[in-house]
Amino acid sequence: MARSRGDTLTSILKDLEAATPDIEGSVVVSADGLVMASAMPSDVDEDRVAAMAAALIALGERSAGELQRGDLEQVFVKGIRGYFLLMNAGKDAVLGALCRQDAKLGMIFLDMRRAAAEIGKVV
Repeated sequence: MARSRGDTLTSILKDLEAATPDIEGSVVVSADGLVMASAMPSDVDEDRVAAMAAALIALGERSAGELQRGDLEQVFVKGIRGYFLLMNAGKDAVLGALCRQDAKLGMIFLDMRRAAAEIGKVV
């Protein structure tokens, strides 16, 4: 039996988290802010994260364009307890990751780009 799109996306997220222990949770969000797949911790409101992710990506894209910085690659939010990283995953999806405060961001960005490419093929 063929796996559903949601199951495939969830599998990609679980693989991302398994490969990168500094990622505490991840999500795939549609451009309009709906959860497509999630591997977020149970205490995180996925719908709220999805809405914020879509808004942050839209604002980042607009800012990059207005400031003539080229195409948006990522949005990076740093708090005292860690990071929330976002990047486009294909034309119609966004990949988000919650990361520890001492995370090795270079490796995370590399692994997220790979996962985003896989997600782009699915959506």
